Amino acid sequence: MISYILIIISAILTLLYATLILLYRKWFLQLRLFNYNPSFIPTTPFSIIIPARNEAANIGSCLQSIAQQNYPQHLFEVIVIDDFSTDETSAIVQQWQQQYSNIRLMPLANEIPTENNSYKKWAIEKAIEKANGTWIVTTDADCIANANWLHSLAQCIEEKKPVLVVAPVSFIYYPTLLGIFQYLDFLSLQGITAASVSAGIHSMCNGANLAYLKSAFYTVNGFKGINHIASGDDMLLMNKIKQHFPNSIAYLFHPNAIVLTQPVFSWKEFFNQRIRWASKADKYDDKSIFWVLVLVYIYNFMLLVLPILALVFLSWPLLVCWIVCVFIKTIAELSFMRPVSRFFGSQHLKWFPWLQPLHITYTVIAGWLGKFGHYEWKGRRVV
Repeated sequence: MISYILIIISAILTLLYATLILLYRKWFLQLRLFNYNPSFIPTTPFSIIIPARNEAANIGSCLQSIAQQNYPQHLFEVIVIDDFSTDETSAIVQQWQQQYSNIRLMPLANEIPTENNSYKKWAIEKAIEKANGTWIVTTDADCIANANWLHSLAQCIEEKKPVLVVAPVSFIYYPTLLGIFQYLDFLSLQGITAASVSAGIHSMCNGANLAYLKSAFYTVNGFKGINHIASGDDMLLMNKIKQHFPNSIAYLFHPNAIVLTQPVFSWKEFFNQRIRWASKADKYDDKSIFWVLVLVYIYNFMLLVLPILALVFLSWPLLVCWIVCVFIKTIAELSFMRPVSRFFGSQHLKWFPWLQPLHITYTVIAGWLGKFGHYEWKGRRVV
């Protein structure tokens, strides 16, 4: 009797989950490639803000990709906020300053501390106070931008007149188990971001490639009300802006806008990163995000425990049910991932079905610890 109840519950959850993924697929396919014009003459002044903590290995490549933008030098500045680095991050930025006058270094140690549980939000807030551009662009110190990144952003801004622009991010691919898993998992998250922003149903974005009006940031009182949350300098801010400026958010759907970012290189770092992301799951005023995350978590938890229960109850029907559920999940996700991977130029989907057990397990663990555990990030422990 218990087995059949579990089978019914599993069937319902699988139907709901597959429907959700196929909706994302529908919304993603509705996206139309941005009509990029290489001869467009931009006038938008940008302030690019890069929080950096112990990023000596990456900050040089990041600054090089930004310094070489196909964009007038007088229309953008780069503000690197050194978040108490203990390596050569500041020294490398200073070397770049000698070549480019529009690169600025701002040591966070020189700023007066505020009541803020998030150093990254504090860093961004301080940089915005000193920014000269009318538009703020945030990226990370381990990112590399396309040469037409700013040019595409400016055209999107000047033609569509949004107050916030979400743009795509992709992990750099490394052919290891961790590298492949991170790449494909992040690819799915970026596909969901593009689909949901396009459909106007969620406030999803990534701070590695985000642009917003400086005036809009101050209109919603910046990070006030969310600065006690360690994470969420991107999605929680976007949620505030969306509430105040409905129908004023754009997604820049073009390969020029893709920013590449480094993955992490150990499983410990990976789980700390994903726990950090999951820690803000119940902090959204947009409850559609929360309920989607609840469905995803419960469904993956069910898939994790179902084979164990099948062994406990010695139930072949329950085991068969689990196999069918995983199969349907994989097919639904692959149907969504194919168009997403085409946009990002990825050819690594062959690994996707084989990573399902790992994906299910990590979703459950990271989701639980994001709510009830703690994590370390950049040498700081967050409870």
